[in-house]
Amino acid sequence: MTARLPSFRIKATLVVWLSAAGDVLLWQATGVGANLGVFGLAIVLAVGVASPAIRRHPLALAALLAAALLAALQIERATLVGWISFTLALAVAALAPRAPSGQDGWRWAQRLLMGGLKGLSGPVLDLRDVMRARTRKAPLRVAAIAFGAILPVVGGMTFLCLFAVANPVISEALRAWRLPEPDMSRAMFWVVVAVPAWGLLRPRGLRRTIGTSGLDGELDLPGVTTASIAISLGLFNLIFALQNGLDLAFLWNGAGLPDGVTFADYAHRGAYPLIATALLAGLFVIVFLRPGSRSAADRRVRLLVIAWVAQNLFLVASTALRTIDYIDVYSLTRVRIAALIWMGLVALGLVLILWRMLRAKSTSWLINTNLLAVGLVLATCSAADLGAFAAAWNVRHLPSAARRGVELDLCYFDQLKGAGIVSLAQLEQTLPAGDPRDRVAWKRRSLSAEVARQQSEWRTWRWRDARRLARVAALTGETPVFPAGASRRCDGSAPLTPTPNPGT
Repeated sequence: MTARLPSFRIKATLVVWLSAAGDVLLWQATGVGANLGVFGLAIVLAVGVASPAIRRHPLALAALLAAALLAALQIERATLVGWISFTLALAVAALAPRAPSGQDGWRWAQRLLMGGLKGLSGPVLDLRDVMRARTRKAPLRVAAIAFGAILPVVGGMTFLCLFAVANPVISEALRAWRLPEPDMSRAMFWVVVAVPAWGLLRPRGLRRTIGTSGLDGELDLPGVTTASIAISLGLFNLIFALQNGLDLAFLWNGAGLPDGVTFADYAHRGAYPLIATALLAGLFVIVFLRPGSRSAADRRVRLLVIAWVAQNLFLVASTALRTIDYIDVYSLTRVRIAALIWMGLVALGLVLILWRMLRAKSTSWLINTNLLAVGLVLATCSAADLGAFAAAWNVRHLPSAARRGVELDLCYFDQLKGAGIVSLAQLEQTLPAGDPRDRVAWKRRSLSAEVARQQSEWRTWRWRDARRLARVAALTGETPVFPAGASRRCDGSAPLTPTPNPGT
């Protein structure tokens, strides 16, 4: 790829500008907030300016607008999921003008991976291209400039030294003047920003990608026949029927568990292994029952697959019920919300796998449909406030939990940070005077003070936290003060006073 010098200079200038913007917005910041969103918008602007082809390409333009929206969401609330989605959208925008139209998600995954790897060596390769593009007279011009600078530099330094000896003002000024000490960590930060920025402004795509046609049709493996697949499916159905029968008895109908097995253990232990089981089941169908194969066309096999997928869907539903029952006992967290969302995606994937087999859809269709579902879920999660939802749910269900002897886990609110302060303020208003209200109020003041301290720094300011603080102030009539009070445990209770040692 030969670098055209005018375009090269424009992009090099934009990279320096982005590195300087990253230095101002992110270097040694105490956290992330509006700074990350503004930096993301700066990258979007630079990519749009550097590549007119993006503005003319429908897919690239749509991806660039999606990246701008995701960057703006970081000003609302910076999240890892949102930033990853922003990065992927920006990469698609940069690579789309060079990619053939109509390619599936599998080919795009290869292009994005290789584009990212090639971007690491991009600055070195482009610098080599620029040096090759120079004429052979360029070294002579550089040498002429270097020799021409000898007389003014040497002469100027000579006269400056003489004046320093003769004039104490000049000598003191020269003595006080020092070159700034190099900051290697800051220089590395500039490099870390500049290299991926250069990769976006001068993307290096993948000329050839591997398609999914080899994943369709007959699979010739020793010992894998229609009969062996049918027997396997029959055995799998029997094994799954055993597990689903136990879940139907203990989870759905509330039958008594054997001695030594608590309901919490039964509900919690099987959640993730059962999801792994469902994923393996889906992989089995993808590999051994390809559209167009003899096995997929066999009526008996198709009926066994339908029964097996139905059992897998029931297994996922039982796994979700296990998680919901566990939440009902031990409260809701962001991780448990993510687990339920993941289970929903697994169930959708199983349905799509079955539909692919029954309707002879291609593997490309299956990949694209699943990627679309995952993309929509990630975009929704990056905008949704899952932490605030978990806090509100726990506060709202506190009366029923209290009847079972379960207290609100105030320590978990330390992980939620600002996401839980509104729910704590609402709970505080409903509690009578006493120890529970005092502990809730202390936790709310402590977290509000931390949020307010973060909001006071313009780089870590977040629009969502600003609205939260305003809502808390309206509910309590208080403004955050730091520190919130005497040091306490994470649940708001006072720490134990150490017993004095008479021997000391």
